[in-house]
Amino acid sequence: METDIQEHGFEYERKVLNRVSRSFALTIPLLPEPLRRTVTNAYLICRIIDTIEDEKDLTMIQKLFFFRKFIQVISGRAPAERFAQALWPLLTGSTLPEERDLIANTPLIIRNNSTFTLKQQAAIRRCASVMVQGMSAIQMNKGPHGLRDLTDLDNYCYHVAGVVGEMLTELFCEYSVEIAKNRKRLLELAVPFGQGLQMTNILKDIWDDKNRGFCWLPRSVFSQAGYDLDELSADRSPELFVAALSVLIDTALARLRDALDYTFLIPRHETGIRKFCLWAIGIAVFTLRKINRKSRFESSREVKISRRTLKTIIMITNASVRSNFLLEKLFCLSAGVFPRNPAPGTARADEGPGAGIHLKPSTG
Repeated sequence: METDIQEHGFEYERKVLNRVSRSFALTIPLLPEPLRRTVTNAYLICRIIDTIEDEKDLTMIQKLFFFRKFIQVISGRAPAERFAQALWPLLTGSTLPEERDLIANTPLIIRNNSTFTLKQQAAIRRCASVMVQGMSAIQMNKGPHGLRDLTDLDNYCYHVAGVVGEMLTELFCEYSVEIAKNRKRLLELAVPFGQGLQMTNILKDIWDDKNRGFCWLPRSVFSQAGYDLDELSADRSPELFVAALSVLIDTALARLRDALDYTFLIPRHETGIRKFCLWAIGIAVFTLRKINRKSRFESSREVKISRRTLKTIIMITNASVRSNFLLEKLFCLSAGVFPRNPAPGTARADEGPGAGIHLKPSTG
């Protein structure tokens, strides 16, 4: 009976994942069992936090309250049923029906989480706690004027994505002793991996976020190019805006190059985990490529990769999944970048934003 209940719970998670996430519903099934179940549950826990953050009609005080309460829930210090019963009625039309359903089923998600090993639960709990801490600070400071500089941007990206990379790394290491041998270096690379993916989303969603009254761009980068983010507009000083945008594209590509190094540390025979990483990297690289070619876009729809491109990414990465040499070449070719071999004393790719990798000028 208990096994049947658990199977029902995991089946619900699989179905709701397909409804609330396009990208993770595509990549999580690539993972081997039991990682697939653990990562699905971890993603949905993060999604519950995102749902609180995204609900427009919740006040800042309400969001901070539910953030704290949810951490108590996943720590076993508060009942999930009461959390769901308190939050669900407050959700409005700005929250998707699938996300409202997820909130209503928080007790099931928490029950599934309790079936994992103590190490897995600890990794997921830490990720949620760090994410909530970051989002609580973000609630106090987010607005239409952008972030201060690249350091603030990195900090924001860490709390919403880099920490997820750390969590996934811990889950991968708990799954495989062979992967765990590279745990220290994987954890170092996991942060820029997540930051690179999040930066790509930020650049893709610039104008969508502006219409919602938010901006996550670093003011210092744009001011150095002579562009004032307080007057952010697709029609104002496009040359200056594109110059600053190029710096951020280069920076994101440098982070994604770290993500490729992360993938190289995964054993070649773990093709499911490698594909999980490579598909995400490929989607991000081709999105940045499209942003570079159409830098004066006005909506995320204009730089969203096509189904044909997605199929190409899947086909090529699957064919090259075991070859680090081919993957290295494909990354440089697809991104339109070239790696720099620095002379002694000069910057390396892991020593600063955009160092060691450069975008070729757009010809589009």
